[in-house]
Amino acid sequence: MMTNIQTIQFFRKRIPSFVCKPGCHDCCGPVTASSEEMSLLPVKTAEEHDVALANLDCPHLGQDGCEVYAERPLICRLFGTTPRLACPNGHRPDVMIDPRIEEKIHQFFLATRQVLV
Repeated sequence: MMTNIQTIQFFRKRIPSFVCKPGCHDCCGPVTASSEEMSLLPVKTAEEHDVALANLDCPHLGQDGCEVYAERPLICRLFGTTPRLACPNGHRPDVMIDPRIEEKIHQFFLATRQVLV
């Protein structure tokens, strides 16, 4: 049986990537992630979280975009790769995520403790 970190890595490899519109952060709002994913991200202060939440942003969103792009949570990686989380600017990968993998990711979300990023 895989650990949650192994499961996250498994899913990361199966979520297609694509190039976002430069400067866009329309999908960088408040989201939840598993405790394991959060452990991979830098710790933010309560004030940084409060400011981000008040602006409906992510505390890891900086002036130049996502500051944790390489370690961004699964939910962030899903945006734009599935009709369920379509990019508001119409960007997408050439091939969308396999619906079976997407369903397994959603099952993972339900089976793990999720916290506000």
